[in-house]
Amino acid sequence: MKKNKTLPNPNTIHPVPGYKKEIYVKPTIKNHNIIVGDFTYIAEPEFESHVTHHYDFIGDKLIIGKFCQIATGVEFVMNGANHQMNAVSTFPFYTLEGWDMKAPAREDMPFKGDTIIGNDVWIGQNAVIMPGVNIGDGAIIGANSVVRKDVSPYTIVIGNPAQIQRQRFDDELIKLMLKLKWWDKSIEEINALIPILTSGDLSKVKRKIKQMFQY
Repeated sequence: MKKNKTLPNPNTIHPVPGYKKEIYVKPTIKNHNIIVGDFTYIAEPEFESHVTHHYDFIGDKLIIGKFCQIATGVEFVMNGANHQMNAVSTFPFYTLEGWDMKAPAREDMPFKGDTIIGNDVWIGQNAVIMPGVNIGDGAIIGANSVVRKDVSPYTIVIGNPAQIQRQRFDDELIKLMLKLKWWDKSIEEINALIPILTSGDLSKVKRKIKQMFQY
């Protein structure tokens, strides 16, 4: 039996009725260099202030997939936080009034590229995601972690700097999950998959997914 007759709506800002401190991120985005998938939420009343040093003249993007869970206090540090490191001073004269310096050439800056977060990623409280990091689908980022390097799909990382703790599942199940891509399915299909997606019996989960693919 369905809990209610209201279908999930990715364009709803407050998905918990009467609670304003958690939002679906996508419908609140104004910055064209931030791209967020359906049903990703943050446990905050707004999102964009958690994306820091993000300047249009640099042009880097923050790309976050669907169904991600972002805890309170998380910060996405973008490439504008970087200073020139191939000169004898790292002081950013060009950003401050009165100093006779033009902006460094792009190749002189430690530009790390776009920051990309996969689907169904859980980012714990007060974690910091550094510029250019790529976090794979299904990964878990521990609270207070500082993520400086890429994180593989379905991997748990913790610490400063974040270190791999373990894979969440064996290689076979990870491969099946990446093939399933449940986050790209329709709301009706996902609702039907919830008993599989929320089961702690991983052997059963593996068997059911194999059946779906007729292994």
